[in-house]
Amino acid sequence: MAQKPKRTKSGSAWMHEHVTDPFVKKAQQDGYRSRAAYKLLEIDKRDHLLRPGMTVVDLGAAPGSWCQVAVQKMKRQGRVLAIDLLPMAAIPGVDSLEGDFTEPMALAWLEEKLKSGRVDLVLSDMAPNISGVMLSDQARQYELCELALDFAVNWLKPDGCFLVKVFQGVGFEDFRARMQRAFEQVLIRKPDASRDRSTEVYLLGRRPVASQASAVTSPHEQA
Repeated sequence: MAQKPKRTKSGSAWMHEHVTDPFVKKAQQDGYRSRAAYKLLEIDKRDHLLRPGMTVVDLGAAPGSWCQVAVQKMKRQGRVLAIDLLPMAAIPGVDSLEGDFTEPMALAWLEEKLKSGRVDLVLSDMAPNISGVMLSDQARQYELCELALDFAVNWLKPDGCFLVKVFQGVGFEDFRARMQRAFEQVLIRKPDASRDRSTEVYLLGRRPVASQASAVTSPHEQA
């Protein structure tokens, strides 16, 4: 008979932190799919990213709390396109794909949906599956960030914005420098819903620099 795996101390500590987290409880009360909703809500309150009639692309969307916020703030007037490797239950007003953004199929899906239209806001909350090897995980995280940046620069409207999750540490300054070359303004945001012990922050790029659209290339194109 198979034995039930023992719960580790770190796993127990994470579970305790999760179930007692005020943002987790608030998300359950407010009907959001995860506590991440409050990160976007706080940033939007400060930076006024979302408004009715926009076209929004959400990369790394599952379970869908950022899509919920976008639809709510846009008052169901606009479009939200969402991609994630994981399945995501349907949300009215959101067109989603279960797929890998690093693969050509996902980009082709977005391009078909957008046709020749441009995007007002690109959101990226993507993160790789964690291996536990810090340098490897950080490298994979910034590969995702670079792919999202490449998409944003090439598809955003002249007054568009790009909000991306990053982690402070190896690679952070290099990526921020790329953002600063690609956008007229780059801001760092650390919402209250981001745990204090986490190195997670968000970079917000405003108004892509037109000359950078052809200069920013994905790692696949560089290979």
